[in-house]
Amino acid sequence: MDTIRFGFYGRVSTEDNQDPASSRAWQLTRSRALIEPRGGVIVAEFFDVDKSRSIPWQRRPHAAALLKELRSPDRGFEAVVIGEPHRAFYGNQYGLTFPIFEHFGVPLWVPEVGGPIDPANEAHDLVMSVFGGMSKGERNRVKIRVRSAMGAQAQVEGRFLGGRPPYGYVLADAGPHPNPAKAADGRRLHRLELDPVASAVVARIFADFLAGYGLFSIAERLTRDGILCPSAHDPERNRHRSGVAWSKGAVRAILLNPRYTGYQVWNRQRKDEVLIDVDDVGLGHMPKLRWNPKDKWIWSDAPAHPPIVSREDFEAAQQTLHSRGDRYTDKTVRRAQHVYQLRGRLICGLCARKMQGHWANEMPYYRCRFPEEYALANHVMHPRNVYLREIDIASKLDRWLGRLFTPSNIDRTLDLLVAAHEAPSTELHEGEAIKRQMAECDRKLARHRAALEAGADPVLIASWMREEQGRKTELQHRLTRLPVARPRLLDRDSLAASLRGLGSLVEILGRADPTRKAKIYANLGLELVYHPSQHKVLVAVSSDQDHMGYGSVSEGGLEPPCPSLGTSTSS
Repeated sequence: MDTIRFGFYGRVSTEDNQDPASSRAWQLTRSRALIEPRGGVIVAEFFDVDKSRSIPWQRRPHAAALLKELRSPDRGFEAVVIGEPHRAFYGNQYGLTFPIFEHFGVPLWVPEVGGPIDPANEAHDLVMSVFGGMSKGERNRVKIRVRSAMGAQAQVEGRFLGGRPPYGYVLADAGPHPNPAKAADGRRLHRLELDPVASAVVARIFADFLAGYGLFSIAERLTRDGILCPSAHDPERNRHRSGVAWSKGAVRAILLNPRYTGYQVWNRQRKDEVLIDVDDVGLGHMPKLRWNPKDKWIWSDAPAHPPIVSREDFEAAQQTLHSRGDRYTDKTVRRAQHVYQLRGRLICGLCARKMQGHWANEMPYYRCRFPEEYALANHVMHPRNVYLREIDIASKLDRWLGRLFTPSNIDRTLDLLVAAHEAPSTELHEGEAIKRQMAECDRKLARHRAALEAGADPVLIASWMREEQGRKTELQHRLTRLPVARPRLLDRDSLAASLRGLGSLVEILGRADPTRKAKIYANLGLELVYHPSQHKVLVAVSSDQDHMGYGSVSEGGLEPPCPSLGTSTSS
């Protein structure tokens, strides 16, 4: 019997605490049981860990690597086997993926059809489509069950459901977990207890606001009195914040948080799945957090933790906030939505914060108002306002990009593009390493909890756990800052033909619709850092793509757009 070489694909999500090693083992066992009686042997493995089934194959690192390997005549395997189609395909993913296997002549084996899928067999196609629908239905049912259970726990039990405690509270142990299996693993419940220092600050904020002080005035008073802002009060958990002073946003967030009334409040936010590209639904969805209306919030039936403010004072603060906010009436002139081509791509070189889009004098500007947002932050060497006109940078930016695709540079640019997509992603490898370190943190925390249960010194164990939790939090921040890998398969010849057929890229960008142009800049991964003292913008093409190049664009002669308001483009 001739030996058939197989590539294996599997996937596991750790959202429900699955063990990747055991999941991979049983999926491999199921695959081998299908192929070994027919002379099959697995010579290559592609296994995605911690990737939701809803993510398309092109966005799963190892699934994308498998699809890329199909194109290679030297791939090393003749067929692909999947141990569990429920884990591999979701919704319509089978219909979007199997044609690629068929095109390159690579049979796809699954246990549910007893061998390779026959493209001409309608029953096979129906079975695989049904499995995709069942997989989607299973995920939706799990989501509904989990959300229903969490809602009931918040409303009936007033249970703390996780996350960082609000400023003004600290976490306290609330006993073993009511689920016996989780309790056996050392999981424990937590409750909110007052932070003696921060809770007094929260009470003062509500009192000042109800006394008539504004958000910025409260921030100024707190900073002037030497009271640490939330990020400075707990820097280990807020390493992504500057901690320089109280901001209006921090004061407003405290005034809007209903948990200061002593009630547990859940479902203030929801996670929606939105299409990445409405013109290419095959790219799938991405999660996006959105605020729920107040009638969707779930309040506990009774107080669940010590209150800082009364419910009456909280409601009074909400009414005052809404009365000061913008309210549209029939006579209100609604502003049109303006397009900013460099939205989210410009960074202030003085404070490393993203510059905001601002429409003035019928044209787009970008500004940084760092001292306007943080109380008493004027000791920072930063002008009150830093302005940059879009028109002063866009044309020069287009010329810089155009040089990458001139006849003298296009071959080098093509080589860089193809090499960047063929090379293994550094970010991907770094992300996997960070996840392994986080898993080790979880194992150590579990051992510490077990030691605590066994009667070890609680003070010593608590210090170990704080150290390990701090390390895990730092790793989580590093992981969230990594770019999302989007593997794309490029063919150099077809890419070269497309680019050479474009003509002058500068002319194309100059004629492009601003909305489409903004999308082009985003897809290129442009990053721009504005240095007002030098009147220059440092431009880099990186992000999801590996580095294509760097450059600088001079802004010589750029004058402050509105000197009467005290704005400036220099430090």
